[in-house]
Amino acid sequence: MATSGDYVLGTHDAEIARLELQHGVWRARALEAWQRAGIGPGHTVLDLGCGPGFAALDLADAVGAAGRVIALDRSTRFLDVLGRACAARGIDHVEARACDLDADELPAGVDAAWSRWVFSFVERPRELLARVARALRVGGVFVAHEYCDYAAWRASPRDPELEDFVARVMASWRARGGEPDIGPALLGWMPALGLEPTSVRAIVEVARPGSPHWEWLLRFGEVGVQRLVELGEVSAERGAELAAAWAACATRPGVQMITPAVIEIVAVRR
Repeated sequence: MATSGDYVLGTHDAEIARLELQHGVWRARALEAWQRAGIGPGHTVLDLGCGPGFAALDLADAVGAAGRVIALDRSTRFLDVLGRACAARGIDHVEARACDLDADELPAGVDAAWSRWVFSFVERPRELLARVARALRVGGVFVAHEYCDYAAWRASPRDPELEDFVARVMASWRARGGEPDIGPALLGWMPALGLEPTSVRAIVEVARPGSPHWEWLLRFGEVGVQRLVELGEVSAERGAELAAAWAACATRPGVQMITPAVIEIVAVRR
């Protein structure tokens, strides 16, 4: 989810390209979760923190022309990218709407809400979850992919440089009010807010060089190092060292990468 004008990972072209790659890697998981939740034709769905809208376009296919996708983000640049994509594809049932997820009330009476790596970045995640619950009709569903153990991300054999990078990424999010490991807290808040989890799954992948998940992690490493330097979290010299570590990691014999641990939650509004 973007902050006013920008967000911790940026809204520049390289980040948009990374988000497109990321969605492609995780698309099958999202489609499975939506199907499990019963999202389908005619539904109205909130896409929380939609970014450039890659998931919103898939949700538009899922709900069909009789349905509606309300894609919410604070970054006008991301919303413009989504608007152009909808126009190019002739999609008129996606509404790209500016929204501060830390403050604004959400459209009410919707059938479903979806978030992927959004609650990790907002400053008041419990309040946002309460607004999501209020927005859902009774029987509506909330589907989330959020991190539950970001530090699970590491190479095998272990690489201290890459682990330092992961720690610095987590620290940069927390310094701006976010929480990388927000997933368990979301699950714990749900009963008091009228949300009943009906499906909870942990997702961890083991990636080898050249695989889609490896390319996703590698791209994040490339963009992430540059962003840490831009934010002043590391010096240019330290950034160069971390970038060199990323470039070298795929050359190690037998190397594998464990992805950050994600929790998938499907919950019903009671």
